[in-house]
Amino acid sequence: MTEKEFNRLVEFLESKYGINLAAKKAIVQGRLDNYLARNGFSNYNDYLNAVESDRTGHELQNMLNILTTNHTYFWREPDHFVFLRDVILPWACKKEQNTHNLRIWSGASSSGEEPYTIAMVVKDFLGLNYSNWDSTLLATDLSSEVLHYAMKGVYLKEKIEVLPPTWQRANFKRIDDYNYRVSDELRKHVMFRQFNLMNDFPFRSKMHCVFLRNVMIYFSEDTKRTLVNKIYNVMEPGGYFIIGNTESIDKDATRFEYVRPSIFRKPM
Repeated sequence: MTEKEFNRLVEFLESKYGINLAAKKAIVQGRLDNYLARNGFSNYNDYLNAVESDRTGHELQNMLNILTTNHTYFWREPDHFVFLRDVILPWACKKEQNTHNLRIWSGASSSGEEPYTIAMVVKDFLGLNYSNWDSTLLATDLSSEVLHYAMKGVYLKEKIEVLPPTWQRANFKRIDDYNYRVSDELRKHVMFRQFNLMNDFPFRSKMHCVFLRNVMIYFSEDTKRTLVNKIYNVMEPGGYFIIGNTESIDKDATRFEYVRPSIFRKPM
C-alpha cells in the first residue's frame, strides 16, 4: 500500500464515518492485504475504485466489517456495570416509576457481549418487576458482520464463564459442550440495528444511559466533540454517558458534567 493509497482510504473513511485511521497503517494493511489477494485486486487504488463504484454497497460493507471489528467480551470494564446497577438504574427507575420505560443505548455493540451484559444487569436489578418494565435496549454498530453474530447470540463456553453462575444458568441455553445461546427472553430485550454514528440520531425519546465505549479512539478530536454533543442532545436531563476506561473527553468542550473517569452526566 502506497502512502497515496493509504491517505485516500483514510480520507474516505473519515469523511463518511468519522473513523480516523491515519496512525494505523500497519493494522489497516494487515487486515486488508489478504482480502485484496483473495478477490483479485492488484493494488489498493483498484480496490478503492471498486468500493466507491459498487452500487450494491457490498464491497463497502466488507471493508467496514474488516476494519471496524473489535475485540470485546462479557463483563468488560466491570466498574461500569456496577455503576449501572448501583447508581443509574435506581435513579432511572425512580424517574420513570409511572411510565416503566427504561431507555438505554449501547452505541458500539460489536458482537453483542456489551448489550447482553447490560440486559442481564437490568434484568437482575428489576427482579420480579422485570416483565412490568419496557426495558428493551438499543444496540447499534457499523458492522453488519458483528451484528449478525450478536443477533444469533451464540458464544463459546469460556466466554460466558466470567459471568456469575446464576446468570449463566438463567440467561444461556447449552447447545453442545462448547457453545451456549443467549436465552430467547433476554434476546428479545435487546434490539440490534446497523447505524452510522455520523448520521442524524432518529430517536423519538430521550436516553437515560448511553454506553459508547472504546470506539471514539478512532475519531479525531473535532469528530469526537461533534458526536459527544449529539449524544448530549438525545439524553434525559440527569442521564449518564459512559465511555471506555482508556478514553477521555475534553471537559471544556462538552456540557456533560464529570462524574468520575469515563462516566459523565447531563445536568438535571
